[in-house]
Amino acid sequence: MTSYRSSLLRLLDERGYVHQITDAAALDALAEETVVPGYIGFDCTAPSLHVGNLVSIMLLRRMQQTGHKPIVVMGGGTTKIGDPSGKDESRQLLTEEKIEANKASIRRIFERFLTFGDGPTDAVMVDNAEWLDQLDYIPFLREVGRHFTINRMLTFDSVKLRLEREQPLTFLEFNYMIMQAYDFMQLARRVGCRLQMGGSDQWGNIVNGIELSRRIDGAELYGVTTPLITTADGAKMGKTAAGAVWLHEDSLPSYDYWQFWRNAHDADVGKFLRLFTDLPLDEIARLEALGGSEINEAKKVLANAATALCRGQEAADAAAETARTTFEAGGAGEDLPTHAVAGSIGLLDAMVALGLVASKGEARRLVQQGGARIDGVAVSDPMAVLAVTAPVKLSEGKKKHGVLTPA
Repeated sequence: MTSYRSSLLRLLDERGYVHQITDAAALDALAEETVVPGYIGFDCTAPSLHVGNLVSIMLLRRMQQTGHKPIVVMGGGTTKIGDPSGKDESRQLLTEEKIEANKASIRRIFERFLTFGDGPTDAVMVDNAEWLDQLDYIPFLREVGRHFTINRMLTFDSVKLRLEREQPLTFLEFNYMIMQAYDFMQLARRVGCRLQMGGSDQWGNIVNGIELSRRIDGAELYGVTTPLITTADGAKMGKTAAGAVWLHEDSLPSYDYWQFWRNAHDADVGKFLRLFTDLPLDEIARLEALGGSEINEAKKVLANAATALCRGQEAADAAAETARTTFEAGGAGEDLPTHAVAGSIGLLDAMVALGLVASKGEARRLVQQGGARIDGVAVSDPMAVLAVTAPVKLSEGKKKHGVLTPA
């Protein structure tokens, strides 16, 4: 760990958020002397953000906790282009109506993690459509485009990796890094933003914005990136067999969200507690040192704390009680995913409907391998049909459960 003087960089470093900083000494001095406004952008590609976005949201929370000003930038403009970073193909182009609906839905998430208002350290939310939608093509190329060389743009990962995989990169997407650099310059001009943060794949885009502002406005701006967060088995954070782990309760039940954290690998518990909860570091050190079956208690603490932050304490308590009822008392639990059935349903269809698996093929393999249970009893016939005249609990292994109810 590096020894920082400012509470901001010290906290980010201690909790494992720092991958790269453009000028660590200068940013550290600035953060010690004054309130630093810093931003992260979020494109509106879906009605909810997911756990993969949570590090960025927590970064903004850490800024506010250390006396700085978080700026949430909604990508109403950049969503119309699509960030090519980490993608093998172009994103689906969304209508303006869909982008607006997604934007309105996503806004609610940030109110749980940040305090918004007019004070010096209160969070603010802006939409880059405010300036991007107003751009005139020729004047923009003359003012901004001349500061970007194709030679350099081809070296950035978002472009280079796509081309190396021989996947097409549209001219529309090629413009994304210019748009993001322009965002940083506009935010510096409009709200005094001095810092952009993001994942490690955003390093090139952040550096572009810093250089553009220096060349055009003579501004001194800074960038911080986080490491790629992976699980102990090397998987990308937030991706599961059943799909993304959504932050909105209308996209993923709170019990499933709680279970995602409860099912963390033993080796990830300490890291996740530092990144995704507000627990003190000495308490985290104690929890991650637990061995054997005791580590399960640490996982419950992680699940409770992470769920309370995102879904509220009431949802966390309900999920924990459902888990206790399901695992310790042998019941069905009140907060498990449910699916109403009129009459009967095939076992494979039921498992998909409850979200226990992503497909009927996956369900069939699970049954054949002995991993499926009906009311706690293993089932081996993938063609089984369930008559649902009373609640029926289905289980995928020991950790995922759902209940079929009569319609």
